[in-house]
Amino acid sequence: MRKEHEMTMTFDSSSENESFARTVIAAFMARMDPTLEELNDVKTAVSEAVTNAIIHGYEGNEGKITIHSRLKGNTIWVEVIDTGVGITDISRAMEPLYTTKPELERSGMGFAFMEAFMDKLEVISNKNEGTTVRMSKTIDR
Repeated sequence: MRKEHEMTMTFDSSSENESFARTVIAAFMARMDPTLEELNDVKTAVSEAVTNAIIHGYEGNEGKITIHSRLKGNTIWVEVIDTGVGITDISRAMEPLYTTKPELERSGMGFAFMEAFMDKLEVISNKNEGTTVRMSKTIDR
């Protein structure tokens, strides 16, 4: 039976850190020996969650984003957490093509991509308290 591994990191909510988050999650899950497709799926989902936190969670203001990840067996669990403005209507926000920032030419596909690339997705949010995006993916062997 495999040992469980965990990591947590917190970083500034600046767009430059989105690629940093992708790189760290890729390095962390490398011990699972994922396929290139599985690796890219998780990196893309994390990228979308971090981008949402930066653009929508903090609306251009400074803040912190925390990623907590756990490897257990052949599953990776990822939480992306911000303490920003929160999401008023989660079901509406998760609709494909819905965006609150059309002036920024946002596609409104962030949650749709997360759902497509990961096995499970849960969004927890409270107004003025922030948002937690929980995702998991099982790596086939």
